[in-house]
Amino acid sequence: MKQFPLKLVSRRMLAPTVGHYVFQRDDGEPLDYIPGQFVQIHFQYADGTTTKRSYSLATIHDHALGPGEAVEIAVSYVPGGAATALFEGLADGETVQASGPFGRFCLMPADANRRYLLIATGTGVTPYRAMLPQLEQQIRERGIEVVLLFGARTPAELLYGDEFRAFAERVPGFRFVPCFSRELPAQPHADVRHGYVQQFIDEFAPDGAGDIAYLCGNPNMVDACFEALKGYGLPVPQIRREKYVSSK
Repeated sequence: MKQFPLKLVSRRMLAPTVGHYVFQRDDGEPLDYIPGQFVQIHFQYADGTTTKRSYSLATIHDHALGPGEAVEIAVSYVPGGAATALFEGLADGETVQASGPFGRFCLMPADANRRYLLIATGTGVTPYRAMLPQLEQQIRERGIEVVLLFGARTPAELLYGDEFRAFAERVPGFRFVPCFSRELPAQPHADVRHGYVQQFIDEFAPDGAGDIAYLCGNPNMVDACFEALKGYGLPVPQIRREKYVSSK
């Protein structure tokens, strides 16, 4: 697949070690994609060896993306990481090489489920941000329910938390359940939980085969939730997984 340039437009910190980066495709072509897909960023190590990293697209996406529209990703900073050095050193207006989009961690047109159970830790929540317009449409048209269980250590690390909370307040049928393993917010709302996401599978367990679950983030969490959901009788094809491993 051919590579194309992405030009940095802006960045902001989502959490102490996660940046939100906004790019534009810089060759005049659109980067249209299905929410849930990712791009690969290509670069070189100091010794000249080529490498790449994958980043889910965070752009809130409700139409075909045309030339010049925002391309948004969340980047975890890893101490000593080569990709971290690349992104931290990138100035507005500079470009990186990318390819894609790739992946099938997407809502499927033929889905006939009663509920989506979305589970994430860390930057694994990024694809769900992109899916919000699709989810809102399906809630409206099919009457489905959506539960987002999102694990973070502290309130400062709850990526896009204000956006998900606002969406839940605006869209009946969408429930946002932040799970904090270390520190709770000062004034937690009723859906805040204290612990790891996998501890709350029981509370939101599938009832029969009417659910489709998405698991994205820490591999240990993904594996634990996968086994738990299978134990509740959810068929394996209705459990869609993507593991995020921090690369240096």
